[in-house]
Parts: sequence; C-alpha cells; structure tokens
Amino acid sequence: MSSSESLFTRALQLIPGGVNSPVRAFRSVGGSPFFVKAAHGATLVTADDRELIDFVCTWGPAIHGHNHPRIKAAIAHALEHGTSFGTPNPSEVEMAELIVSFFPSIQKVRMCNSGTEATMSAIRLARGFTKRDKIIKFSGCYHGHSDSLLIKAGSGALTHGNPDSAGIPAAFAAQTVVLPFNDPTALDAGFAANPGQIACVIIEPYIGNTGFIQPDPGYLQHVRAACTAHGALLIFDEVMTGFRLARGGVQELENIVPDLTTLGKIIGGGLPVGAFGGRADIMNLIAPLGPVYQAGTLSGNPLAMAAGIAALQLLDELNPYARLDALGRQLRDAVLAAARAKGLPVQVPQCGSMFTIFFADQPVRDYDTALRADATRFGQFFRACLAGGVYLPPSAYEAGFISTAHEGAAIDRACTVLSRAIKEL
Repeated sequence: MSSSESLFTRALQLIPGGVNSPVRAFRSVGGSPFFVKAAHGATLVTADDRELIDFVCTWGPAIHGHNHPRIKAAIAHALEHGTSFGTPNPSEVEMAELIVSFFPSIQKVRMCNSGTEATMSAIRLARGFTKRDKIIKFSGCYHGHSDSLLIKAGSGALTHGNPDSAGIPAAFAAQTVVLPFNDPTALDAGFAANPGQIACVIIEPYIGNTGFIQPDPGYLQHVRAACTAHGALLIFDEVMTGFRLARGGVQELENIVPDLTTLGKIIGGGLPVGAFGGRADIMNLIAPLGPVYQAGTLSGNPLAMAAGIAALQLLDELNPYARLDALGRQLRDAVLAAARAKGLPVQVPQCGSMFTIFFADQPVRDYDTALRADATRFGQFFRACLAGGVYLPPSAYEAGFISTAHEGAAIDRACTVLSRAIKEL
C-alpha cells in the first residue's frame, strides 16, 4: 500500500469522506486522492515522492508558484513577532491600501478569513443597506457555503451531482432567486417578478466554479444597468479572479464598477484569507460604524497579511499578466490541436491564467451547457494526465490555474502530457 493510500485509509476513519473539502475526494474522476507533503514552483511532491506539475495552484493563490522565496521570507519575518494578536496590526492597513490601489471600485475594505465569509458578509451588508431581503444569484456560480448562497451552486456541490445542500431551510432558499447565467432576458424577468424586493445581484463575473466560463459580450454591462435601474447592489465575487486575471480583476477587464467586491485567494499568499469592500457609504454601515454586524477574531491575521502583501507587491513589480496569458494560450492550443487530430469535440475556454478543458461539441456558456459536457471522458483524461505527472483539477467543473513558475520546462512538459492523454482517449 502506498503512503497516500495508507493516509487515506486512516483519514476515512476520522474525517467525513477522508477529506476536509469535498472535491479533494476524487469521486467524480475515479481513484483515490494523493496526499502532498511539499510544493515548490509549479510542482507538488506527493507522500510517495512523486513530482506532479500542478495546475490547481491551491485553487488560485499560487500565482507566483508554490513556496515563493519572497512570500516565505515575509511569513518568516512576521512569525518572529507573533502568530496572532486579536488587535489591529500595521499589516492590515498596508493590505487595505494595496487593495484600494488595485481596485478603484473599492473605497473601504474589511478583512475576513475566507471567501465564504466575504460573500456571506457582503450579502448581509447589501440587505442592510437596501432594507430588502431577496437576492439574485446564477446557476453554477459558487459563492461559498453559507445558507443563502448554496442554492444551485457550482464547485464541489456540482462535482458531486448535488448542487444544493441538505440542512438549508426552505425559508432561506425562498429568498434566493436563481437565474441562468448569460441570459439578460431572464435577469429582467427576475427583477420584474420581485419588484422592489431584490437587495443585490451576486455574480462570478467570469465563472470559475462550473469550469471556466466567460460572459457573452455586453452581458455584464446589462447586469450593471439592471441593478442600477432597480436599486439593487451589484456584488462581483472576485475571490478567484481578483488579482489573477488583471490587477483590478474582471471589473478592470470589462470596465464595470460594482458596488461591492469580494476577494480572497491571492491576498493571503497561500494562507486563509478573505475580504470584501466597495463604496464608502455602503461599507460605513458595518459595525462599529453602523448596524450591520460582522466580526472575526483572526481577521487581518499578521501572517496572512504578510504573505498577501508580498504576493501583491510581486504582482505590482512584475506585472505578469501578458506572460500568464501566453502560457494559457500555449496550453489551450496544444489541447485543441491534439483534439482536432483525434477528432474529439473539445472546448478550452481560457483567459489569462485560468482555463478549463470541456469534452463538449458546443461552447460552454452556462450551467446547462457545462452539464452537457462529457464528465466521464474528462475523468479518463484526468487519470491519464495524472499518470503522466500532470495534476489538473479533479473535477470536470472546476477551473485550472497557471503560475509564473510554469514558464519553460513545466508548461512544455505539461503540453506534451495533455496532448498524449487526448490521443490515448
């Protein structure tokens, strides 16, 4: 029995499903998960000493590669002064200044500990600001696992074929209006059916949790206009896309100003973190200034802030986005060329350092078309890539990520393995 198999056997006795986040269980792609004992650059080192080229990148944060020396040094320096204070610390202020400088739509920001906390708090704030109860979200968009948002979710819920969750009262679900993505007519109808009742629209502007899906031209602009017309707040969930696709996220790429933005991933440099921010008049409703309560003992943790500051400073200095997009296009083109040669229907939506490989004959533009892709074939492809030393997201419905550390030998090797895996299907 391998070390990973032994660890998984032990974990199954103590942890539900043997994992602490569902997609890690490999159930949708077959086989048992491997355990990782180290990571560096573009590489994971498993408990069995296998080296894998990693396109999960901790689900987004490792934009500079794993265990970057500058980020590691920042954590080590912060650690000399303590692990947690439970009081304000200077790094929180520096992080807030960096976020506001990267995202012009954010005038004030509140730190928290996860993307789930960020979106949950932003929803509460939107309800408090508008004094309305209902929200609009979109099928397949995942905004964390709080009750109001785990309705027609993507991510692990979709991976396991159950995009809702037990344990959510029907009364909570009734306050969430779920609409199809990329359908402006449906959005207009959703507002019309709930006049004066919609507090906010929350959206992954580029979806990462049903696979990577981009909006049709003009769609996000329509969402912005509809929110303004109906007095609802627009929340961009950029937990995945923030800082990864551009300095200012999708809102920079699309030239759209949301009212609130949720962030995470990269601003923790690999440590647990979340944040939400937006217009000052809205953010000023949060306690202690206003009546909307939000708190967290570990919010603004000095280790997470130090790691995140180092990661953002690197982005500011290196401006790696053109390089990352070139790597993304190299991977996309290699897969599409192999698929054409094989005669397989494959779609590879890609922007910058995010991508997904769908085994589908039509472009994937929403939840329904994502579900029509061949997940069984993806599982076969995933296992062939893993056998060749390349780790893709273990789900047909998750975005892959690329780091600057993939430049050179790693991306070349990965393209060879992915192309061979396509040919072997």
